Amino acid sequence: MRRGLRFAVGLVFLVAPSAGAAEPEAVTVGSKKFTESVILGEVAAQLAEAAGAQAKHRRELGGTRILWNALRGGELDVYPEYTGTLRGELFAGRELADAAALDAALAEEGIRASRPLGFNNTYVLGMVEARAEALGVRTISDLVRHPDLRFGFTDEFMKRGEGWPSLRREYRLPQGNVRGLDHDISYRGLDSGELDVIDLYSTDAEIDYYGLRALEDDRGHFPRYDAVFLWRADLEARAPAVVAALRGLEGRIPEAGMVAMNARAKIGGDAEGVIASEFVAATLGLTTDPHEAGLAERLLTTTLEHLRLVAISLLAAILVAIPLGILAARHAALAQPILGTVGVIQTIPALALLVLLMPLLAPLRSFGISSLGDPPAILALFLYSLLPIVRNTYAGLHDTSPSLRESAAALGLEPRARLRLIELPMASRTILAGVKTAAVINVGFATLGALVGAGGYGQPILSGIRLDDVGLILEGAVPAALLALAVQGVFELAERRLVPLGLRHDADH
Repeated sequence: MRRGLRFAVGLVFLVAPSAGAAEPEAVTVGSKKFTESVILGEVAAQLAEAAGAQAKHRRELGGTRILWNALRGGELDVYPEYTGTLRGELFAGRELADAAALDAALAEEGIRASRPLGFNNTYVLGMVEARAEALGVRTISDLVRHPDLRFGFTDEFMKRGEGWPSLRREYRLPQGNVRGLDHDISYRGLDSGELDVIDLYSTDAEIDYYGLRALEDDRGHFPRYDAVFLWRADLEARAPAVVAALRGLEGRIPEAGMVAMNARAKIGGDAEGVIASEFVAATLGLTTDPHEAGLAERLLTTTLEHLRLVAISLLAAILVAIPLGILAARHAALAQPILGTVGVIQTIPALALLVLLMPLLAPLRSFGISSLGDPPAILALFLYSLLPIVRNTYAGLHDTSPSLRESAAALGLEPRARLRLIELPMASRTILAGVKTAAVINVGFATLGALVGAGGYGQPILSGIRLDDVGLILEGAVPAALLALAVQGVFELAERRLVPLGLRHDADH
């Protein structure tokens, strides 16, 4: 009795501390698909952890709207933004003359902003120094004299309010050879001589690295792009220490310091997490963990993420597409609508499909389904997988010999029994070929899931393109290719077990 009492008392003392300990608040930080944003995102995530939160950094998400909508919807808690983007894109058409007006507009959306972090990263136009000197181009107005110059601008710059359309009107620029392309690729086009003028961010490390001339905005067209942190208003109640830590960076990042950090990542090859950790230590005196994984750990993580995306989407597609193929084969009136619908889905560009699916998933947030990460990527891959499986199922059943059907009917087999015992086994080789095609397509398309935070092999590929790091690109591309080959091998083995002997490839020889 006494021994049992002592055990119970001891158990109370063991359990009581853990029961009373509060779980750390989860804080999700986002960043855009360029180096400076990733570094600032790392800074925010490390500060959140230092303030006692459990932080997660969703790196290199797509454009501004993706992060803004995720912040408003509660899938992100914090992300770095710029006042020029807020005024010129997110609140375009509204007169927000000062910081108070901008704060009021953000408050209407349930968002708060820090004061400027200390640097202005505005747009500038850039040319190779030697080329600009030879043509006598020092200002944007000077471009009017050279209508044959080739321009390459980021897609965002091509569309936003203060971007190319209004810039062309303001300066009456005559150039017609204007391409839209990725920001990091545009530098390579300029360096190779395929482009003459590109849009730059004023804190880009590449300006010095490539020997570029930033053209003077002599008409003052571009607004200030002061860097700030945005966070959800409820974060101030959930994690006040995190908000205080973010506010502690106000005015603490000078422009030269940000350029130097960008240069370390883009040119020096240093990891953003390490750069952020050293900055936090030097500026705030805090020791933080950069969470830098080794190659083996990164490969394991991205492989598991990639396999998850492919396996879930492919299994769902098999469960839906094979019945659709059967339905199309059994009912001629439904064949064209079904095949036409899945065919049209296949023609939608993958990136466009991902972006279109995100707002469609947004109403499901209350059910725990996110519009970031796995759900949009898996849904897009599922939709892309339908066509080869539906088409091959339809073709395999439709091409079944009429004499076999007649013989089965003469034997008194019901339609379902004919389907299960004769038609599906006869079509199994064709159906399996469609599933294999869908699986290989999924392995490739799954790399785009990184754009919406789904990870996988696309993450190192995106980082490698951004940092011009061939090693990182290969870290994603080579395993993706090997996985595609492995998938083909698995389906070759599956064919030996699932397809009747007389219908296998090796039976043809």
